[in-house]
Amino acid sequence: MLGNIIGGFIVILVGATLAPTVANEVQGAEDNANITGAAQTIIGLTTLFYCLAIASTGIGIATVGLRNSGLM
Repeated sequence: MLGNIIGGFIVILVGATLAPTVANEVQGAEDNANITGAAQTIIGLTTLFYCLAIASTGIGIATVGLRNSGLM
């Protein structure tokens, strides 16, 4: 139980720490490549999808820990 909760917080912490790096690389990809239209929109949304994936993964791991302990 406690391991899952701590694991969820570690996933969120590491993911939040790496989010600016992901955003910088996405911005660099948009600036250096000749990308227009739908491809540029999808590349622009990469940072959003990354942050959503990190948040949902951390919450999912913590939820499993709470469910195993009987609190949820």
